[in-house]
Amino acid sequence: MSTALAAAAAGFGTGLSLIVAIGAQNAFVLRQGIRRDSVLAVVGICALSDAVLIGLGVGGVGALVVAWPGALTAVGWIGGAFLLGYGLLAARRVVRPGTDALRTDGEAAGSRRRAVLTCLALTWLNPHVYLDTVFLLGSIAADRGALRWTFGLGAALASLFWFAALGFGARLLGRFLTRPAAWRVLDGLVAATMITLGVLLVMGT
Repeated sequence: MSTALAAAAAGFGTGLSLIVAIGAQNAFVLRQGIRRDSVLAVVGICALSDAVLIGLGVGGVGALVVAWPGALTAVGWIGGAFLLGYGLLAARRVVRPGTDALRTDGEAAGSRRRAVLTCLALTWLNPHVYLDTVFLLGSIAADRGALRWTFGLGAALASLFWFAALGFGARLLGRFLTRPAAWRVLDGLVAATMITLGVLLVMGT
C-alpha cells in the first residue's frame, strides 16, 4: 500500500470512528431517511459541513505546526489524551450499555426548508462537532506532515460514506441501529480504534 493511500485509509477509519457515535444528528439523518424526506439535502449538508470543518482543522493545526514546530508535541499529547478519553468512554458503554438505542420517532420535518434548518442547527450548533473535526482530526492529520491533506480527504470521504449510508440505507439500517446491542458492537470498534490511535499519537510525540 502506498504512503498516500495509507494516509487516506487512516483518515477514513479515524473519521468514521468519530462520526458513528449515537447523537442527535445521526438520529435526525436516520429519521429523515426512513421517511424519505429531503434525504439528499440532509446528507449533503452533513457531509459538506464535515468536509469544511475537517479542512479548517487540517489547515489550521497544520499552519500552527509550521509556524511553531514545538506545537506538534503539544498537539500530540493533547490530541492523544482526548482520543484515549473517547476510547475509554466508548469502552465503558460496551461494558455498561444504556437502555436507549438510536431513536427515530418524533414528528416529521414537514418541509424541505424545516429539514435544512434543523440539520444546519444540529450540525453547526453542536460543540462536539468542532472537537471531533477541527481539533481531533486536525491534530492527528498534523502528525502526517505533508500527507495531512490526504488524511483529511479520507476523513471527509468517511463522513460522506456514513451519512449517505445512514440516509439512503435507512430502510435497512434502521432495523439494525435501533437495537442497543448494535451500538455495543459499534462502540467496541470505536473504543479499539480510538485507544490505539491515542497511544500511537502520544508515543509519536
